[in-house]
Amino acid sequence: MALYGAAAAVLEALERGEGGLKALVYNSRFPHVRQLYALVSETLRYAAVLEKVLSGAGLLQAEKKLSPQLAKVLVYDLLFGKGLKCGGRWKALARRHRARLQAELARLKVQQKVSRNEELLSPAQAASPAASQVPRYVRVNTLKTCVDDVIDFFKRQGYSYLGKAGSVEELRALSGKKFLLDLHLPELLVFPPQTDFHDNLLYTSGHIILQDKASCLPAFLLSPAPGSHVIDACAAPGNKTSHLAAILKNKGQIFAFDMDTKRLATMNTLLMRAGVTGFQLAQQDFLTVDPTEPRYSKVTYILLDPSCSGSGMLSRVPGQEAAVGAQRLRALAAFQRRALAHALRFPALRRLVYSTCSLHREENEDVVWAVLQESGSAFRLVDAFPAWPCRGLAAFPGAESCLRASPADTLTHGFFVAVLEPCGEGAAVPSSLPAAAEEKPQCGEGTEPGAAPKKRKRKKQRVKE
Repeated sequence: MALYGAAAAVLEALERGEGGLKALVYNSRFPHVRQLYALVSETLRYAAVLEKVLSGAGLLQAEKKLSPQLAKVLVYDLLFGKGLKCGGRWKALARRHRARLQAELARLKVQQKVSRNEELLSPAQAASPAASQVPRYVRVNTLKTCVDDVIDFFKRQGYSYLGKAGSVEELRALSGKKFLLDLHLPELLVFPPQTDFHDNLLYTSGHIILQDKASCLPAFLLSPAPGSHVIDACAAPGNKTSHLAAILKNKGQIFAFDMDTKRLATMNTLLMRAGVTGFQLAQQDFLTVDPTEPRYSKVTYILLDPSCSGSGMLSRVPGQEAAVGAQRLRALAAFQRRALAHALRFPALRRLVYSTCSLHREENEDVVWAVLQESGSAFRLVDAFPAWPCRGLAAFPGAESCLRASPADTLTHGFFVAVLEPCGEGAAVPSSLPAAAEEKPQCGEGTEPGAAPKKRKRKKQRVKE
């Protein structure tokens, strides 16, 4: 299915109430889910503006074959996006009306006394999917390359490297073709908001991963030692799994679970492109996994990022957050408590990270506290990453050991992370967590055995940009 047709189908399904945006995108048959997700999100953000432009230009009256959803997608990409770089006959149809559509957009700007497209949006819409203040984060995939080589590559593409950031304000001030090394995570580069790398050679070859900074925290804080056996309990779409593999240096075993066949297929493609080995994907509900099975006897690390309301995601559909009512939150929290309690039953467990992209206390601190109480004195919260500025809500004694993230405070999506370890002899060494952020990995670390840094660098330089 072509991009514009797939986007229109997702919009129609959303209007019929058939599911959330992310689920509908991943359940579509479109091969490039990120591209589809971005197009649908931005079309939704500009929906009110697009309706005015369509009405004023009379496009739906002139082209009876166009559905309202397809018309919105086409006009968004024509006026606000990439200018209809694909689309076949639909592209030709929309371009026939380009002058009328552009004239109607210009009339709206004059009417509202604004000069930029973004200024046509309401404050809520402007802060929605691609919030203008949140930078583009690029995680260097150390399974294929290293930070220094990626920095050199971007320099050759005309970007100016400003060194390691010293504060969040430096990230906020980024503009043009400038970038920084993140102040907290050693393999994360930071570019101005909405910088697009989907067509960049480093992205298409799997050398970089486009992943929000907050989403990098769970694997970073789990910090499994190379050679470890790790479970990624709710794994798709796979960015956190590939991050785990990079930390493991592809030495060890990752068991990744997800219920959806299509999401697993997409995840498999992502992991193969990223050069991940030593992983087993299973279409299975994590709650049905038997912790006493011999194959899991060596599992010492678990990453649990369960289904949640997604209230922290900036790419949510405008108004969708309000639809997450108390009953839905109770159901999600009950599932999350069961999943966390189940994960703590694995006998060799040394460290577990629980994370959500939710802002709700019910899915975060309340879940962690309830499970800790059920476990008695068997597990404890680790004071994870003391340098991180935003801590857990004061929901129980010690909740400040948890981490929170937000667009305003950390320039990321909204996120919650808690690190749990067994008390007593089974505990991991907690001092290993913050130490990982101190130094940037040198070239050659995390690469495949025998891949000498100089040899790999010469090969990389032969790639034409």
